[in-house]
Amino acid sequence: MSDAPPSSSTTGPTDEEIAALDAHWRAANYLAVGQIYLMSNPLLTRPLVPEDIKPRLLGHWGTSPGLNLVYTHLNRVIKSRGTPALCVWGPGHGGPAVLANSWLEGSYSQTYPDVSRDAAGMGLLFKQFSFPGGVPSHVAPETPGSIHEGGELGYALAHAYGAALDHPDLLVTCVIGDGEAETGPLAASWHANKFLDPVHDGAVLPVLHLNGYKIANPTVLDRIPETELDALLRGYGHEPLYVAGSDPLTVHRAMAAAMDSAVDRIRELQNAARTGGDTGRPRWPMIVLRTPKGWTGPAEVDGVPVEGTWRAHQVPLPGVRENPQHLRQLERWLRSYRPEELFDATGGPSDQVLACVPEGTARLGATPYANGGLLLRDLPMPRLDDHAVRVDRPGTALHEPTRVLGGLLEAVMAATADRRDFRVVGPDETASNRLDALYEATGKAWQAGTLPTDEHLARDGRVMEVLSEHLCQGWLEGYLLTGRHGLFSCYEAFAHIVDSMVNQHIKWLRTSRRLPWRRPIASLNYLLTSHVWRQDHNGFSHQDPGFVDHILNKSPEVVRVYLPPDANTLLSVADHALRSRDYVNVIVAGKQPSFDWLTLDQARAHCARGAGVWEWAGTEDGSREPDVVLACAGDVPTLETLAAAGLLRRHLPELSVRVVNVVDMARLMPHGEHPHGMPDSEYDALFTRDKPVIFAYHGYPWLIHRLAYRRTGHAQLHVRGYKEEGTTTTPFDMVVRNDLDRYRLVMDVIDRVPGLGVRAVAVRQAMADTRARHHDWIREHGTDLPEVADWTWEG
Repeated sequence: MSDAPPSSSTTGPTDEEIAALDAHWRAANYLAVGQIYLMSNPLLTRPLVPEDIKPRLLGHWGTSPGLNLVYTHLNRVIKSRGTPALCVWGPGHGGPAVLANSWLEGSYSQTYPDVSRDAAGMGLLFKQFSFPGGVPSHVAPETPGSIHEGGELGYALAHAYGAALDHPDLLVTCVIGDGEAETGPLAASWHANKFLDPVHDGAVLPVLHLNGYKIANPTVLDRIPETELDALLRGYGHEPLYVAGSDPLTVHRAMAAAMDSAVDRIRELQNAARTGGDTGRPRWPMIVLRTPKGWTGPAEVDGVPVEGTWRAHQVPLPGVRENPQHLRQLERWLRSYRPEELFDATGGPSDQVLACVPEGTARLGATPYANGGLLLRDLPMPRLDDHAVRVDRPGTALHEPTRVLGGLLEAVMAATADRRDFRVVGPDETASNRLDALYEATGKAWQAGTLPTDEHLARDGRVMEVLSEHLCQGWLEGYLLTGRHGLFSCYEAFAHIVDSMVNQHIKWLRTSRRLPWRRPIASLNYLLTSHVWRQDHNGFSHQDPGFVDHILNKSPEVVRVYLPPDANTLLSVADHALRSRDYVNVIVAGKQPSFDWLTLDQARAHCARGAGVWEWAGTEDGSREPDVVLACAGDVPTLETLAAAGLLRRHLPELSVRVVNVVDMARLMPHGEHPHGMPDSEYDALFTRDKPVIFAYHGYPWLIHRLAYRRTGHAQLHVRGYKEEGTTTTPFDMVVRNDLDRYRLVMDVIDRVPGLGVRAVAVRQAMADTRARHHDWIREHGTDLPEVADWTWEG
């Protein structure tokens, strides 16, 4: 952290500087329009003809002038003050603006040398935009300087705060569209300022851009009275600065003054906390920018108002190729920016345009903070042996797996105390999920008021808890994308709340892997606990294991799903996940006491395989194929499978039983569909080609069928899992209700092993009778059967 006070602006820009800012802004506007419309004649060296126009006009003009204004004025702040900066571009499909500015500053051509900073490169910049084989219409991984996918709205401010955490010198500006500001996640994100530590974290400067319209409707924050808007933003804890107008030079002066005031105030607050010992919660500045939608574009088209209306949202002149009048109007629009003043004889930006542009990695498109792999360091992972539980015999001792994991995470948190590049986020569930050992190394981030009854709150804490899964996800994504590590702990049923957010992150990672200049970042790691089988007390609303299904639908090269059956396998999986890069790792593990099955060495070997035979649990002698395979994935299914194996050993000792446990769910997929998938020969050796497989699975049973549907033995695969039978009940009744219990598994074996049904009819009847007795017992006693509650492995 730098202790030197940053420079401060005492006077506003001169007339010459204002002219330079305006030139840069006009150049960016010209380039934004050109990207939407042109595929040749980029500098208008001759009158436009229909062949110069793209056959399909795509892109979004309406937000681009405002984004260009922010980019232009950030350039001035960065260059004049030497401030490390990053910008998160929230308004939807504002790609033309950000691409235009990165080309002007040279970072785009540095990243993509074929798109040179001259007339030929400008032509390619224009043609590739929203064109087959080109680049998307929104800010995307392909865009230099970006960490935020512009295709989905609501998450920009959360990403910005995540980026600022533990980057004390960084200024993160976040442009928030007034349409985006209507979303729930963005509304929650305004509260992130209560978690930002002015000593150890950077600053976030929100810029709320009010241009009045979404695709076809007005926006709420633009239409409410300004006094009401001001009260709202101040209620969120900000000090708003207002910039409004349609006259460019007037707006430039107001924007420059607002940026100077905001950055000066940020530095005052940081210095007060860092050198003056101020422990109060800062009221951070923000800017409210009100400019017309589609500013400087066509005022009217065919006699209908466009600028300042919703009609400017996408392509203001849609019929340019077919309509000569529109074509001439487009040319007048482009020439209104006076490109002959903005670009030199080669087509490169003029000296005046570049006067406000910083150099090197200070440019927004070249900042290493937007390519977090450049900053990433390996985590100092502790020895697993120091945290593993001792296992003398399988299935006799119990531990809470996530509590064991909590000790490992505490060690990681302690080891990163000075470097501050590891955080754990979660929606108010860290202690509930048994990870409270973390508080031995750090507190919970908190800048708001405290009471004597509060525990573990700390201004510099690195556990982040807020009752918004969206905000937790956004924080962690921003943190990872800017070069740090972390873990998201969540109740399993409510991970679905961030389904769409993780979709975007997976798409980001998949695309980034194809860009050689994007360096790998730390994986996004989920710990899903308080899971479906141990939410018997909270009931049906808390019982949903479907996040795994959602994840396994996504890009195979990016997603990984692990279901460790005990504490030591959880340690091994977590160690692997925290070391990994460019993945989304989903780990599902229970927090309730559960049996220890494997020693640490056995767990490591088992996790490396991803799926394997537990020879000690079965009864096959190796001289022939087993009569049946009992397979399992997940901690409770593993318990029920082992209990079923014990019942078979006792009642049908002549039966040859193989027990297979699956930790890595992708192992069930063919190798051609997922990098972790098994070749057919390996799958057949493990599960056999034609013997019955009774698979006890943690989640929805049809997922297993989907993963294995192309396998030779699929017709013999019978899966038990969660089938939406839930309520408030006992732990064992949850598995009985879903036919995942040990007695049902034994009945399945008897029903599916050829010839066994007749010979084992008495055993099957005894299993069914026990299920019936269970039903009556829990309704009388409120607890599970003694033989279930007191069960241990006797193999």
